[in-house]
Amino acid sequence: MAGEDVSSNFRALVENADRKFARVRDLPAFGRAQSHYFQKVFKAYMKLWNYQQSYRSKLVESGLNRWEIGEIASRIGQLYFSQYMRTSEARFLLEAYVFYEAILRRRYFDEAQGKDLGARFKELRFYARFLLVSLIVDRKEMVLHLAEKLRVLVDDSKSNFRETNFKEWRLVVQEITRFIKSDTNLTYVRPLRYCAMLDSYPASQTYLARFHAKKLFKFRDALLASYHRNEVKYAEVTLDTYRMMQCLEWEPSGSFYQKRPVVEAKENGFVIDHTLTSGLIDMKLAADMADPSLPPNPRKAILYRPTVSHLLAVLAMICDELSPETVMLLYLSASGGPARENVAQPENSVGSSRTSKSKLLARASQEQKSYKSEPHSNGKMSSGDYYEDHLWLGPRGGSGSNNLYPGDLIPFTRKPLFLIIDSDTSRAFKAVTVLGGAERGEPVAMLLSPLKPSFENPSTDDDTEALNGSQFTFFLTAPLQAFCQMLGLSNSNPDPEVYDEAESILSASFSEWETILLTSKVLNLVWAQVLPDPFLRRLILRFIFCRSVLTSFIRTEDHDLYLPQCHPNLPESISPVSKPVQSSVQRLADHLGVAKSFHFTKS
Repeated sequence: MAGEDVSSNFRALVENADRKFARVRDLPAFGRAQSHYFQKVFKAYMKLWNYQQSYRSKLVESGLNRWEIGEIASRIGQLYFSQYMRTSEARFLLEAYVFYEAILRRRYFDEAQGKDLGARFKELRFYARFLLVSLIVDRKEMVLHLAEKLRVLVDDSKSNFRETNFKEWRLVVQEITRFIKSDTNLTYVRPLRYCAMLDSYPASQTYLARFHAKKLFKFRDALLASYHRNEVKYAEVTLDTYRMMQCLEWEPSGSFYQKRPVVEAKENGFVIDHTLTSGLIDMKLAADMADPSLPPNPRKAILYRPTVSHLLAVLAMICDELSPETVMLLYLSASGGPARENVAQPENSVGSSRTSKSKLLARASQEQKSYKSEPHSNGKMSSGDYYEDHLWLGPRGGSGSNNLYPGDLIPFTRKPLFLIIDSDTSRAFKAVTVLGGAERGEPVAMLLSPLKPSFENPSTDDDTEALNGSQFTFFLTAPLQAFCQMLGLSNSNPDPEVYDEAESILSASFSEWETILLTSKVLNLVWAQVLPDPFLRRLILRFIFCRSVLTSFIRTEDHDLYLPQCHPNLPESISPVSKPVQSSVQRLADHLGVAKSFHFTKS
């Protein structure tokens, strides 16, 4: 085949692949119906990739630049990552990492240094996307390496392309620097993901195998949304949603997670020349990284600063696609707003009576002090309770259209719902769980954050709290680190023996509490239906720990505002002041030398 024909065919394949890529890029990021689009664009890029491999010499002779090969690989990596975000399938994430890492190691963009502005922007986008993939894969060494490379590249771009504004890229560098600072201030002794070896407890496996309820739900879908002022984030993943999405995935045990060092591709001190072979990316490598023994991850929709209408639209789509006998997890982290007299109620609300905020909080306080196993079934709320306190999903001082009210979620209770609200108005959402006409089909399992965080040495700087992320979410995703952070214990250079023993104390406690739950005769059906799921069970156990820690913590202010709640109530046998729970917290506090910060009741 003549060189001109090879070049023209290649350009035609590039244009065809790019057209298909543009279509799939503009598709909604949620829903199951787009898989055939992915297959079409993937097929087009694989055809393009194989073609450039077969005719690499002739393409180079006709003027093909190395950065153009890098751009094709980057597009394929981007395609894999977008499919991971749609499906949460680990294999797509690993394939994306393989392509991006190959681009980095083979230095595809190096030849265009300071020459081509278009190539420079492609290189910047490559680093930004690879950073996000590396964050989610949890390759911390690679994240640090890429962040430094991106910083240097942005500085170089300002020097070499003086007429171009790189302000947005400086903001990207600031974002990832702030994210790294927040996350690396803490040492994770164990992964945030669910690790079968660490998070399953042999002592309770027999009871788990025998556990049965009237109906058992499978956890397959989650919606994670966050909206806070000045929150730590990178791209559209905030620190809170990052921790939660990691918490809802399986930890692979393959060799890929034996973190290998980040090195440049060199031989005898010189950079390897991949001019003719650099297109040969090993596409079977990701299959070797994957762990086929693990079940699929729950599918997660991640929303950054959604509008109320967008949130409800995505929620409706996910609920509509839920399989029978499955439960959806809805995680909302946002600042709250109190009831305002000028907020109009929806036209189709059930009634018009309103209950004051003080009454709602008084009722919340009264319920928190009672850890009974039976559900709250007799107390009825007026329709006003569903449209008073709310979450702010918009700028401060905005219109009521930015407010998410408890009543907005009631239509979605036709399907099983596991709700986590992390907000200073979280208790308003108890209205969703009250029986007596509010719920449309299935009782809601709900974990509610405290209205205020607790710290041994509280900071008066709101930015300090924003930098650390939400305390409640931190307890649900990394309980030991949250415990240490609350008490001001140094976590940057922990003593391995001390932390290993602390983790052992916590694991033994979770194992005991898990057995108590699985053998309880008074466990509410709402919890019993989701308890067999490992992800939801782990969240429940961590909530029990969080609630007990915050209950026993000594503080001078009103105690109730600092306590989380759950609805319906969990059994009294694992209440914050029960012997199995309180003794475990006391043992951990004694081990870490912070018992003076707690008040433990004598049993």
